[in-house]
Amino acid sequence: MRIAQVAPLAEAVPPRFYGGTERVVSWLTEALVEKGHDVTLFASGESKTSANLVPACPKALRLAGIRDHLASHIVLVREVRRWAEHFDIIHFHVDLLHYALFEDLAHKTLTTLHGRLDVPDFMPVYEAFSDMPLISISNNQRLPMPSDVTWHATIPHGLPETLIPFHASGGDYLAFLGRISPEKRPDRAIEIAKKAGIPLKIAAKVDRVDQAYFDQLIAPMLKHPLIEFIGEIGEHEKGPFLGNARALLFPIDWPEPFGLVMIEAMSAGTPIIAWRKGSVPEIVEPGVTGFIVDTIDEAVAAAREADTIDRTGVRDRFLERFTAARMATDYEVAYERLAMYRVKTPSTKEGIFLPAARNIELDAV
Repeated sequence: MRIAQVAPLAEAVPPRFYGGTERVVSWLTEALVEKGHDVTLFASGESKTSANLVPACPKALRLAGIRDHLASHIVLVREVRRWAEHFDIIHFHVDLLHYALFEDLAHKTLTTLHGRLDVPDFMPVYEAFSDMPLISISNNQRLPMPSDVTWHATIPHGLPETLIPFHASGGDYLAFLGRISPEKRPDRAIEIAKKAGIPLKIAAKVDRVDQAYFDQLIAPMLKHPLIEFIGEIGEHEKGPFLGNARALLFPIDWPEPFGLVMIEAMSAGTPIIAWRKGSVPEIVEPGVTGFIVDTIDEAVAAAREADTIDRTGVRDRFLERFTAARMATDYEVAYERLAMYRVKTPSTKEGIFLPAARNIELDAV
């Protein structure tokens, strides 16, 4: 198939540092090329890919110091529209920016929603363009959306099998990886480590919008001898950081749509200690890949029991459920289903598909 992948421009594909969506786009693009598809990637000019690259801007916007990304993404969407006739499938990863320009091409357009959807400000667009075929990355992510949007499938993320190598023995510290923000609750991670008496290493970036939160609340908590703040780390540093950890702490306080760091830890064989929020119950299998908790005390107990989890079993579940090859196969099915899509009838408001179509769901475990 001739497939366009349209990435956000905040980071390169793949990103040099933090950047969840751009990393997923990279893994999916490379897996689709490996499967023999003719793939074109619309992304920043410094992106690295085996697909055909159409540079939509010279450099990734965040590292180029551009604060408002809207204008650059409008130009990106216009460029994709100019190329539209060359593709069988146009797969967007830029939320809702393309809706108005591609409404007449809904039959060949797919949009993966990577972010949180419990934002009332966005609902008028989802309601007005309810015919646009959507992919969710967890079933929980769908809950706030209007009932008549066109969910095409739920497809969980996956990453390359060799990206985060398996570490059989682990280590003696707890790990927190991601970004410093109130919804990620690094303060909880610090409290857990202190109460458990286990060292904690924090590898996280601090966005400008969260600088005051870091300075006022988190920075003073870093002075404890058990706590080590590393800062933002690159892709190649994640393997050792996660693999040498006793467990990953994922103490979120928001409806996380997916949480890539959880499957990165699973790839390393490292168990997860996660709050019962968002997609967590769909990813973490209690007693198999980690622990799902509701309180600090439960998390402390889990941290002390983390070595009872079989790390080989954690890696095995990653290989079964969360590889890039599996993700690409699921998207192939979704693309084929979209190719069979027929125009919705105003009277039923339901998509009509040919009999061979099937849905891909991320079941709760």
